[in-house]
Amino acid sequence: MYLRKFFLTVGFSGLSPIAPGTAGSFVSLIIGIFLIQYIPASTFFLIALFISAIAVKQIDLYEKEIGIHDSKEIVIDELAGMWITLSICGINSSNIVIMSILAFFFFRLFDIWKPSIIGKIDRDVKGGWGVMGDDIIAGIFAGISTAGTYFLIEKYLLPII
Repeated sequence: MYLRKFFLTVGFSGLSPIAPGTAGSFVSLIIGIFLIQYIPASTFFLIALFISAIAVKQIDLYEKEIGIHDSKEIVIDELAGMWITLSICGINSSNIVIMSILAFFFFRLFDIWKPSIIGKIDRDVKGGWGVMGDDIIAGIFAGISTAGTYFLIEKYLLPII
């Protein structure tokens, strides 16, 4: 139980009394920024999917234990979504600061706003897949948005500065 809670709360960051999802996303961003400098983006993406697969089963077990679906303390879904965002956006050592800020902003935006299919998954899918699914899709949306926004900044804003 203790190890499961440590995993699902991303090192207990999900136990933050204020904005546990944001706290979990931030901790996941910091870990992700460190790891993606040493792991190819494609491998990092696969690691995020592997963690997601493990999390689905662990969330199912945890929800049965505590009797609550998508408890606020579960933030492993934020880790998966944030890492998917980082693996898609094209972050590297030369753009790490701007990309990190954009990735965090877009992931939190899509995770909170839940437009389109993200909201549908959040509302309609139960269990571990429901908890993980919306954040996985939010990570894909955020990764694409981060890459596109950085492209526009690099093309139109940086030459002016």
